Amino acid sequence: MEHPKTVLITGATGLIGQEIVKQCHAEGINVHYLTTSKSKLNTEANYKGFYWNPSNSEIDHSCFKDVSAIINLVGASISKRWTNAYKKVVLESRTKTAQLLQKTIKAHHYTIDHVVSASAIGIYPTCHTHYYEETHDEVSKSFLGEVVEQWEAAVDGFKDLGIKVAKIRIGLVLAKDGGALPEIVKPIRLGAGAAFGDGKQWQSWIHVEDLASIFMYVLKHQLEGIYNGVAPNAVTNKELTKVAANVLQKPLILPNIPKFAMKLALGEMHMLLFESQRVSSQKIENKGFHFSYANLRPALEDLLL
Repeated sequence: MEHPKTVLITGATGLIGQEIVKQCHAEGINVHYLTTSKSKLNTEANYKGFYWNPSNSEIDHSCFKDVSAIINLVGASISKRWTNAYKKVVLESRTKTAQLLQKTIKAHHYTIDHVVSASAIGIYPTCHTHYYEETHDEVSKSFLGEVVEQWEAAVDGFKDLGIKVAKIRIGLVLAKDGGALPEIVKPIRLGAGAAFGDGKQWQSWIHVEDLASIFMYVLKHQLEGIYNGVAPNAVTNKELTKVAANVLQKPLILPNIPKFAMKLALGEMHMLLFESQRVSSQKIENKGFHFSYANLRPALEDLLL
């Protein structure tokens, strides 16, 4: 497959974005990226920054010059306390940005072939028994379910411009220096690790390199539709805690952490630790994608040791 020569990445400086930029450069693909911070504007030959401020519809439209595909990762972090004001930020940072890109492409008649956008498995209802595939159409009643539903609808707006759209529903991303893993292992390293609640909730995780590779694979093969961005073997929270402790050679002696304690500490956001979504990766594998880290232990050994 012919890959694009230049892609525009929103959210390029984030956890997943950095890994995708690395993989683009390894494939000889130039990256344009949008940033809200003027101090982050680089102008290297293969890594060029452009300023935007989506909250007041400002965008340097020359970011689309020579670009044939967009990787859309932008969105405010969900791991901050969910006040009503912040919930609005979480939602609008995903929907308004997509709308601004669409408006700009249309106004300036740019030709974009393909958009590969982040989404999240938070759209699936919490359940201990169901195994979720992309065709599942019941949406979680939670705040996250609501966000993802509106986010995906906003991204679908690219189709009205004749652009192919793919959405990657991302699970728990495991990375060395960011995301949830450092927080999960902090208490374990101190010998104070414990599972959350009954520990039976499913966690559909993925190594950050595999996740970036899925984006690249979808881009290269011009795939459309929804794909789950999770590793093939989900684990329970109890198993995740146990394997992490084992890899770090730390004991697990404390009782499980009760839900009410986390609710006090984190507010509504505590649901991130207790939601249970067992999610299938079969669809992307059927397209020929191969995971480097299909199992949790090798993934954690790579990231923690």
